Amino acid sequence: MTDISEKEFYIENDGLRYHAKLNMPEGKDRCPLCIVFHGFTGHMEERHITAVSDVLTSVGIASLRVEMYGHGKSSGEFRDHTLFKWVTGGLAVIDYALGLDFVTDLLLAGHSQGGLLVMLLAGMCAGKIRALIPLSPAWMIPEKAREGTILGINFDPKIIPEEIRSDNWTLDGNYIRTARMLHPEEAIVGYDGPVLIVHGDEDESVPVEYAEKAAQLYKNAELVIIRGDSHCYDRHLDEMKNAVKEFVRKYSDR
Repeated sequence: MTDISEKEFYIENDGLRYHAKLNMPEGKDRCPLCIVFHGFTGHMEERHITAVSDVLTSVGIASLRVEMYGHGKSSGEFRDHTLFKWVTGGLAVIDYALGLDFVTDLLLAGHSQGGLLVMLLAGMCAGKIRALIPLSPAWMIPEKAREGTILGINFDPKIIPEEIRSDNWTLDGNYIRTARMLHPEEAIVGYDGPVLIVHGDEDESVPVEYAEKAAQLYKNAELVIIRGDSHCYDRHLDEMKNAVKEFVRKYSDR
């Protein structure tokens, strides 16, 4: 491949279609690939997601951005999505990526709920994942669901509501039921590879303490805390990009 190129397509699995975009670095016939997942209510064209993709291709790593169940142009309704559905979809995307003939190594990156997703996937597929990049990872979601709160909405943990609503979205109660069954700590300690966690210390959605705890639990983690920044790196996006660039350079074939 001689030029930076983008290919848009769908990854199909078990009757579902996952909207994807593959960006290739310049001058590469074989190279590492990083799958990049968005977060809750997100999509692949968000500023911080495309920024990660741009960083990857700039250092010789292909980027595969994927929209998960109920988000963007992928299959499913938002209200029906669950972490279980995201995990099974993520596993299908990993299988697809590993079947591409140009891929030398596989990395995972994800923001917020996508950060939780890649933590779970890396624990499940530890031998397949070369490196992991959780960005503002919302890995407290299962813990909070067991306690009786989801994304700032409280409920009786003994009586799961049939749906929960905010001003901007509605979720089926199955989101809570399935979230409560997950234990990200087990996935974290099950992954021995290198990990980069990037988190703003003024994150309004996920307290920075969760990034600090995850960094302690991982065996080989680097934590970059961006002072004065938000959940989506609205104030210091360049600092997030620089942290990712420095981390992934060692996996480039350049």
